[in-house]
Amino acid sequence: MTEARAEARPEPGESRFSRGFALFAECLLTGVWIALAALPLVTGPAAFAAGARHLRRRLAHERGGLRGFTADFRAAVRRGWLVGVAGWAALAVVWVDVRAVRDGLPGGPLVGSVGVLALIGAAVAGLRAAALWRPGASWRALLARAGRHTVLDPAGSFLLVGGLAVVACSAWFSVPLAVAVLGAVAAAAVAVEERHRRR
Repeated sequence: MTEARAEARPEPGESRFSRGFALFAECLLTGVWIALAALPLVTGPAAFAAGARHLRRRLAHERGGLRGFTADFRAAVRRGWLVGVAGWAALAVVWVDVRAVRDGLPGGPLVGSVGVLALIGAAVAGLRAAALWRPGASWRALLARAGRHTVLDPAGSFLLVGGLAVVACSAWFSVPLAVAVLGAVAAAAVAVEERHRRR
């Protein structure tokens, strides 16, 4: 392990700019991996978990790469697909709420607003849980912990909401751009959780 770290450390003469650019490029590549792993739709949380773990390894100057990402994805998807199904079910419920609001349901605007806010909160908690994931971790425990972090760390949560908004705007502008941005959102989730841990 020490040997692998030593081999993966940046070169002593490497500039801060080149290290930052290399990390940015790694985020873009990770976004592509996340998008491909999330194609079955219910595997999104596991894909983000594997991407976040890959980026944490990169920041620690440990070896990883596609092989490490794939191994982490396989471990995360064993129970993570259930989280993906729950996410799609929540999205369907909110969609029904919004349709009811459009059809003139009494008190509909309030119900629709609460539903949309709850969906955004659940998405942020899901990202934070993915950033906390380690092999063997329970998704239920991670989601409970991430839910507490979402409420107790509003600044970090708003940062992730901004990241999700960037993905949505990128997808509206150009789908390939949104694919690359997914890695930056995974990196933001890792940074937010690291910031919360150090507080």
